[in-house]
Amino acid sequence: MSIQITPSRVHGEILIPSSKSHSLRAILFGMLAEGRSEIRHFLESPDAYGMIAAARLFGAQIHLDGSTAYVEGIGTPFPPAKDVIDAGNSGIILRFIGALAGISSHYTVITGDHSIRTKRPVKPLIDALNGLGAHAHSLTENAMAPLLIKGPLRAGKTRFSGVDSQPVSGMLIACALSDGPFELEVESPGETPWIDVTLHWMQMTGLRCEQKDYTHYKIPGGDTVSPFTYTVPGDFSSAAFPLAAALITQSELTLCNLDMDDVQGDKKIIDALKELGAHITTDPILKKLTVYPSKLSGGELDINEYIDALPILSVLGCFCTSPLKIYNAHIARQKESDRVHAIATELKKMGANIEEHDDGLTIYPSKLNGAHLESYKDHRIVLSLACAALGAQGQTQIANTACISKTYPTFVEDMQAIGVHIQSIP
Repeated sequence: MSIQITPSRVHGEILIPSSKSHSLRAILFGMLAEGRSEIRHFLESPDAYGMIAAARLFGAQIHLDGSTAYVEGIGTPFPPAKDVIDAGNSGIILRFIGALAGISSHYTVITGDHSIRTKRPVKPLIDALNGLGAHAHSLTENAMAPLLIKGPLRAGKTRFSGVDSQPVSGMLIACALSDGPFELEVESPGETPWIDVTLHWMQMTGLRCEQKDYTHYKIPGGDTVSPFTYTVPGDFSSAAFPLAAALITQSELTLCNLDMDDVQGDKKIIDALKELGAHITTDPILKKLTVYPSKLSGGELDINEYIDALPILSVLGCFCTSPLKIYNAHIARQKESDRVHAIATELKKMGANIEEHDDGLTIYPSKLNGAHLESYKDHRIVLSLACAALGAQGQTQIANTACISKTYPTFVEDMQAIGVHIQSIP
């Protein structure tokens, strides 16, 4: 599938889809709970269904009623998986389930799609598991999936890299459910707001953990997950795209289903845009956000704490009045694509003046033109380029765009509803 866009303004209101990160954690914790949990408005995406499939292979019974999931958890002890776990394109499934496989005394095999097997390193997870007495091994011996993992974890201390937050999150949950106590020493912690999301879920479901500076964690272990009822809030990562569309086209737009009190890390993009000059107001009662026509200045942004916003902020840099430097973004090279290189390459096709650095980008004010662009099979690259096309001269076509279903399956229809000239082409 391809997407075709011509320049157009936006207007009205848009309902932001549910959070992917919360949806996947909710399904995971529902699997681990001792009892029945109810998850409302989970994001109906390939990653969520992948987590559901993984949970079922471990024995969880899950009934789906539209976007509501009723989950009968497996509790502890942790049973063996009935088959190979397929993480698909999900780093969360790969690393969270990989860590939890360390609880089981049975072998677990985890694999995934081409991106997972070639672009998503898991050495930190392997180091952490092996450091606590489990057996974790890359079957291709390249620190990538497929992985072979066997526990159980033994009480003690382990040290590993935290540049990517997902292995840290996975190990926190796995240790809390194992016989402890445990100490985790994390080197170079990054993406720390996403650790906060995991700690929030642990506290909400009864798992104990003490942390200091995101570098030291103490987990007593031996806990169980309490069942819960949870409604998934809107996703700030996805909200970034219609928000950017309004800023690029100098339009007024209201975004619904956004809770500024939620723990999501990517809500930091709101503060970043305000810093650049965006006029944005929030309504905490109605959970709405409204953006107004604004002139964006340039500046410098340390983006590590909201790393998924790198592609769309790179696009917005083209429409700033002075250069925008994005830094501390090296981990963005190890996502679904090398996002630093991918967004720079495609925006240059549109005429953008961009300098690529090892850990980020410098984007200069640029006049964009329509072009034929590639997706890199990365949902955030597609969604960002679609927004760039709204401010370009002429028509833009983006190839291989089915990947947007990962986080924003209704993107084309939603954008059409607010006035964007966009269509899908088989």
